Amino acid sequence: MTLKRALKALLAFLICAGIVTASAFGGFYCYQLIDSKNQESTYALSKLGSTGDEVKSIQRKLSSLGYYKGNIDGIYGQATKSAVTAFQRNCGITVDGICGKQTLLYLGLGSGSSSNTTSYSNSDVELLAKVISAEARGESYEGQVAVGAVILNRVKHPSFPDSISGVVYQNGAFSCINDSNWYADVAGSAKRAAVDALNGWDPSGGAIYYFNPKKTNDSFMHSRPVVKVIGDHYFCL
Repeated sequence: MTLKRALKALLAFLICAGIVTASAFGGFYCYQLIDSKNQESTYALSKLGSTGDEVKSIQRKLSSLGYYKGNIDGIYGQATKSAVTAFQRNCGITVDGICGKQTLLYLGLGSGSSSNTTSYSNSDVELLAKVISAEARGESYEGQVAVGAVILNRVKHPSFPDSISGVVYQNGAFSCINDSNWYADVAGSAKRAAVDALNGWDPSGGAIYYFNPKKTNDSFMHSRPVVKVIGDHYFCL
């Protein structure tokens, strides 16, 4: 058996075993990371030249975020790569134009993303969207997701309540619940931002505080280490 035929046979075996899947066109492979303790760690790798449904999902997400203006055609061309690159740069992650594990996670397309969302009730999602809409009205989409991420970071942090409602209604935590913004209609972008934050996108850099320096002179907030600035908000630890 020639080396070429041997490689083809090996690839066919891997595909049949479910370790590797390949599209009908070159350039796109989906790797399944086999782990005896966790059989569900599946991530895709899409890059220039890739084709298929995974690419369509990436294009749809980037289009909804305002990064991609082309057709949803499932072809990872230069326009898709440029959109991915811009998204990566804005998120502060590795800028290589390739949709690997980290980029897919930030896009809310990574494996396990849906499980993050389903761990919360519909009322949790609605409340998170309501706070995002009230607190980040007028901010960029990235800034809206970042506000949602801060709330979720607090849920995980030992110094804060362990639920979204507990964090939101903690005494003095969010002034928006006492002003007119709280009763305004929830923006559609805030609903999407809530889901993206629940799916694991954290543009805040792991922050547990944020504030607008133009609107507050609170010495505690101004003393916090700033990890990210998005629009009018400083995100802090």
